Amino acid sequence: MNTLFDKFTRFEKNDPEFHEIFKNFAFGEVLEYSTLDEKESVLVILASLIATQSPKAFKKILFKAINNQITPVEVKELVYQSVPYVGFGKAHNFFGVVTKVLDKEGIDYPLEGQSNTNSKNRHEKGRELQERYFGAENIEVMRLNTPEDQKHFNTFLEGFCFGDFYTRDGLNDQQRELITFIFIASLGGCENQLRGHTQGNLAVGNDKEKLISAITVAMPYIGFPRSLNALAIINEICE
Repeated sequence: MNTLFDKFTRFEKNDPEFHEIFKNFAFGEVLEYSTLDEKESVLVILASLIATQSPKAFKKILFKAINNQITPVEVKELVYQSVPYVGFGKAHNFFGVVTKVLDKEGIDYPLEGQSNTNSKNRHEKGRELQERYFGAENIEVMRLNTPEDQKHFNTFLEGFCFGDFYTRDGLNDQQRELITFIFIASLGGCENQLRGHTQGNLAVGNDKEKLISAITVAMPYIGFPRSLNALAIINEICE
């Protein structure tokens, strides 16, 4: 993992002091306190860089990670998964970055599609996943408690967020919920959603230790305030 930072050559040349500090911390000390494997660590780092709008750092990390810790399809799915959470305005640039990296690496693009839904079943399939992650009773209560003039947002969640994205191949349930947790934690100010997706992670098998490890790995990129807020919610929900 330490070699992932080797692409930050401008820092190494122009500001070797900062390069040494950050490399030793983010790719050394931090990883000693994480139980994530290399693929999970790369997914978490790249997810945090999307949410914090860092396309240059994303590109440099991806150049080192592609076909080593992460596959082209997994990178594509990471960016797709970001859209319902950070919004297309933030995700837009990263589609272009991924295309440029894959082109530079000689990887044919577009990649094979990973969709498992169509216009007729996307809402049904999305609702099934919502219920699997958060419980059918909780989803029904949410729908019943939503004001009439806002119920279309539940429809969007069902069809767009879960039907169009969560049902795709390329990443498994555990990976999708883990990076979703990181997207939300990295954005900040979304604590209620972070509570829901802490529960969602637990439901798909990502335990408290994995969530703490994910925040540990993301902390150098999102800072202490958002990291500590996320840890507080992990502790709250896991208790």
